[in-house]
Amino acid sequence: MKKIRWFILVVFSISTVFSCRPSRTILMPTAGYAETGLASWYGPEFHGKKTSSSEIFDMHDLTAAHRTLPFGTMVLVTNLENSRTVTVKINDRGPFVKDRIIDLSYAAARMLGMIGPGTAKVKIEVVGYASTEELSQTGDYILQLGSFINPGNAKKLYLNLKKEFPHVYLSPYQTKTQVYYRVRLRVKTQAEARKLAEKLSFSGYPVLVLKE
Repeated sequence: MKKIRWFILVVFSISTVFSCRPSRTILMPTAGYAETGLASWYGPEFHGKKTSSSEIFDMHDLTAAHRTLPFGTMVLVTNLENSRTVTVKINDRGPFVKDRIIDLSYAAARMLGMIGPGTAKVKIEVVGYASTEELSQTGDYILQLGSFINPGNAKKLYLNLKKEFPHVYLSPYQTKTQVYYRVRLRVKTQAEARKLAEKLSFSGYPVLVLKE
């Protein structure tokens, strides 16, 4: 009888400890949060498979995996080795390799010029949050041809493009720690965006198509 009482007491104590353990709260991301570390990328071997957020991974979308940031967090990633930038949506968990802070899709890694090396030192900055509903809203299409820390490099690209594309424009973007100078074109339809993106890509520009 004493053994039974002792067993019940132990089970009750263990269950009390675990029931009193605070649950982990996932907070909405704060714009301006920044982190520096090593980025890697993943592509064909996971293409078409389900991510941790239950979305289907598309290596051609601008997405990424992070260990703790909530799904839907929009992150500005800067390759500190060449100053290229790209904005991605967190929709997966990872990376699971020590010392790496973010795992980028093939498309995002291509925009940052890190396909060959495989990894790069990057700075990531939370710039907002976008739900599936927000991402599907209608609007114009933006073609981004470059994003620079050095305004002189942005202006040089802008002047080169203006000869053929009179409507090209510069769009500065301010984070808590840095100003980025983006070179962009605006179009009205998806078909026009696709056609222009193909033309510019063929000319060697790393085109990023965004929906406004």
